[in-house]
Amino acid sequence: MLIAIASIKLRDLFAVVMLFGIYSFMTATLFMDLDAVDVAFTEAAVGAGVTTVLMLSSLRLTTRWEKIPRHSPLLPLLVVGITGAALVYGTLDAPMLGDAQAPVHQHVAPRYIEQGPVEVGMPNMVTAVLASYRGYDTFGETVVIFTAGLAVLLLLGIQENPDTKPGRTAIGDQLVLRVLVKILIPLILLYALYVQFHGDYGAGGGFQAGVIFATGFVLYDLVFGDGNARLVMPPRWLHRLAALGVLIYGGVGVISLLGGKAFLDYSVLSHDPVHGQHLGVLLVELGVGITVFSIILAIFFAFSGRSRIR
Repeated sequence: MLIAIASIKLRDLFAVVMLFGIYSFMTATLFMDLDAVDVAFTEAAVGAGVTTVLMLSSLRLTTRWEKIPRHSPLLPLLVVGITGAALVYGTLDAPMLGDAQAPVHQHVAPRYIEQGPVEVGMPNMVTAVLASYRGYDTFGETVVIFTAGLAVLLLLGIQENPDTKPGRTAIGDQLVLRVLVKILIPLILLYALYVQFHGDYGAGGGFQAGVIFATGFVLYDLVFGDGNARLVMPPRWLHRLAALGVLIYGGVGVISLLGGKAFLDYSVLSHDPVHGQHLGVLLVELGVGITVFSIILAIFFAFSGRSRIR
């Protein structure tokens, strides 16, 4: 009886994970309907794609029964409660959602819309705002992604030579699936490169491209085996690539300082300030893409390389 109840609970967990994936997909569809294509890209790739795979990988490593915790959960609960209350308190002064009289709609947004094409010279307003006007914020987000990835890897650990054999797959030997995936993976990687280097003219950018590129390797891992995937992309490269992406982003800012401008002022990168802005955005977006790709794939390898908890 208890085993049957535990099995039902496990099936319910899988159902919840799939519902989260469906919810993310529907949210991405809603963003598309609102013409927020860049956000829809991110939600579809991260929410409906990578997050679902990571949650399923986590469930695969768990057992039916929860172990007795060594420490009392009261202190973590208290910390989380105080942090959540502080965040809620911080939103009390914020304007209501959709308020047309909010300062962002009266001052900030018109400034970006009117001056963005002249100062940055990019048709994609989202990329211009994130990589140029809000370059400091995006650099901070890139550092946060890098730091969070390192924290996850410290908790899970990443094995450069796990007990995995080439050809051993998570879904079995499916000949038709292998053939289809061999056709799809090059298209996925090519599309990721398009999103990366065309984000200034269309929807996309470094974050979306990094997630899509990592998705291609995750798909390769699921179909052709963890051992083969680690031969194609050795885990020891990933943390170096993640740091390289942050250094590329920060290095552009250092070059701006050496040129006598403010940090992340890309106008010094070319004789024409607009061309400099364009080049700087491409470079920092490349750094974001490299970091996001490396962190996501490193976390997936950390899950796939662990044995089931007993």
